[in-house]
Amino acid sequence: MWKQILPAFRIVLLLTIVTGLIYPFAVTGLSQLLFPQQANGSLITRDGRVIGSSLIGQNFTKPEYFHPRPSAAGSDGYDATASSGSNYGPTNQKLIDRVKSDMETFRKENPDFSGPIPADLLTASASGLDPEISPGNTAAQLARVAKARGIDPAALQKLIDAHTQGRTFGFLGEPRVNVLRLNLDLDQKFPVKRS
Repeated sequence: MWKQILPAFRIVLLLTIVTGLIYPFAVTGLSQLLFPQQANGSLITRDGRVIGSSLIGQNFTKPEYFHPRPSAAGSDGYDATASSGSNYGPTNQKLIDRVKSDMETFRKENPDFSGPIPADLLTASASGLDPEISPGNTAAQLARVAKARGIDPAALQKLIDAHTQGRTFGFLGEPRVNVLRLNLDLDQKFPVKRS
């Protein structure tokens, strides 16, 4: 009996050390050395204070900011500890009602926009925490943000263009804009004029 148990025990011990200690420490060390920003969560700091991550969507609701995609992560959305989509199918009444409500809210907040509403303005991502929106989504919100900040829409469009990332490797995914980075740059370049 010990003839079979002892080798099995040794293999379990060896694999625990290799896969549970050596490999994780090696990967962590290499990632800290080669990609320290990403390995530490792609955190964004201002004045020595962490204000968010460029990888996790945050909720912006004020008119002077670009709003992110809807979120189904957590009970109120944008909960990084509860990353998930809603799993509602296209015929689910709860999803239909939420999309209708979001569309009405968008139309009220953006009365100057008359085109078709971009899909990512009404639909949540699979994680519920997508930090990026499409250029079409920013175009739909541009007039509201420019008006709220009292700036020229053309100047705002230039800022959006500067923040627009192309397809990864030129063919993967879609062009996108990181909402947190764009809104932070807005505050830097076009601060809100309070009355």
